[in-house]
Amino acid sequence: MATTYEAIATVTVGSGGAASMAFSSIPATYTDLAIKISARWDAPFNASTLTITFNGSSANFTSRVIEGSGSSVSSFTSTNNIGNAQGTSSTANTFSSIDVYIPNYAGSNNKSFSADGVTENNGTIAYATLNAGLWSQTAAITSIGIAISNLVQYSTATLYGIKNS
Repeated sequence: MATTYEAIATVTVGSGGAASMAFSSIPATYTDLAIKISARWDAPFNASTLTITFNGSSANFTSRVIEGSGSSVSSFTSTNNIGNAQGTSSTANTFSSIDVYIPNYAGSNNKSFSADGVTENNGTIAYATLNAGLWSQTAAITSIGIAISNLVQYSTATLYGIKNS
């Protein structure tokens, strides 16, 4: 079975930053969706959580997160967490990388998603996270938001449609 990725849209944060990146009017012509994110936020921390919304909603999300920090490992439940964006305490001019996968986004079942992310840092703390989540809604996903308080310039997200044939 051949799999084809097609870029649907890219969002890049401009000067002055932004609180979120969003995709709207997502066509229902693919089997799955993937999002590739490169993010950094403007706050004096090593990292903080990026969240995802579907169709403008942050309700009815559950997820399980496994996270390693370089010195410890933890597992916890969350809601719409998809990983960490590094802050200004991390190595200058480096960005977190997060991949999100959403299978069967246009189907009539609850929507599952997974995310795999890592922060880049020459310091003592860097994070690697794996998230498995569920959005308990049966509506097709037509818009996606990615948020944290202050995304910096050049943070980027690209949405891909995946066709399995």
